[in-house]
Amino acid sequence: MTIAAELPPLGADRARALVDAFERASVLVVGDVMLDRFLVGRVDRISPEAPVPIVAFDREENRVGGAANVAHNVAALGGRVDVVGLVGADEAGERLGGELSELGVSSAGLVADRTRPTTLKTRIVTTRNQQVARIDYESDGEATGDAEQAVIERALGLAERAGVIVVSDYLKGCITAALMTALAARARHRQVPLLVDPKIPHIHYYAGATLITPNHHEAETAAHMRIRTQGDARAAARAVRERAQSAGVLITRGEHGMWLLDAEHEGYLSATAREVADVTGAGDTVLATLALALAAGASSAEAARLANHAAGIVVGKFGPATVSPAELLGAVADEADSFEV
Repeated sequence: MTIAAELPPLGADRARALVDAFERASVLVVGDVMLDRFLVGRVDRISPEAPVPIVAFDREENRVGGAANVAHNVAALGGRVDVVGLVGADEAGERLGGELSELGVSSAGLVADRTRPTTLKTRIVTTRNQQVARIDYESDGEATGDAEQAVIERALGLAERAGVIVVSDYLKGCITAALMTALAARARHRQVPLLVDPKIPHIHYYAGATLITPNHHEAETAAHMRIRTQGDARAAARAVRERAQSAGVLITRGEHGMWLLDAEHEGYLSATAREVADVTGAGDTVLATLALALAAGASSAEAARLANHAAGIVVGKFGPATVSPAELLGAVADEADSFEV
């Protein structure tokens, strides 16, 4: 059986024109914001009390995560961004808002819900970037009542100035059926793309999305099949699109690259990563790059190509990280050189 070919490379001049347009693009990110906290220390011995390492504390680091990391990635690439999400009335929520402000991202879209904690992931990490343990503080019950209504109202208000709407669903309670219905209707009304980084238990929420971006394992679960070949990826993408009732699907497959399916394109992108240090947050980078590229006027294939390069860069960094416009254009140039050889 013949399968679709690899999507064409993106020329350096076209890539530069798109990346230069990022600063004029506006993105709304709606979803599960969280704070990633790293307790970093040295490990020189094992505890006499139990077979676990003793970590001698050195420093604490805080980074934005989840939907907040998507917003951070948009800002790092030069785009304008608003973020809407739920936090608790607690220290972590205040810290998250402060971290966003330092990154140049407004925290005005954050809704404080006193019934839940801010999603906080505390990682104990060695100075050699080896993770020892992780402690999660979270409530994954879906927002209801006043909290849900406040999220919907803030999202719809900020959507009026967005060139693309992004939903980052981590199953932490922010994304509800009512919110998705409202966002899909607003995206249709304004004729702007609606992108979703999905979670399969919510697959029926995403009807009307322009593009959903499941990873390899999520696509397997949604399609009820194993993905081992490009032919499998094509079949899975078609099954996921039908089940989600979305216009398009981009399956991110790690070292196997990506598979894109929409009304205009069907094909794969080979992975670009040279060294993998940490895949944490790679999906956030993909989503942010896709959003900015589409808002800048890229086709879905061009946007996927840029996002593929961004993913290859960010997995070479530790923890939730970002990509700069210069790094992105450098990766495109490297690919162009390889095609000329």
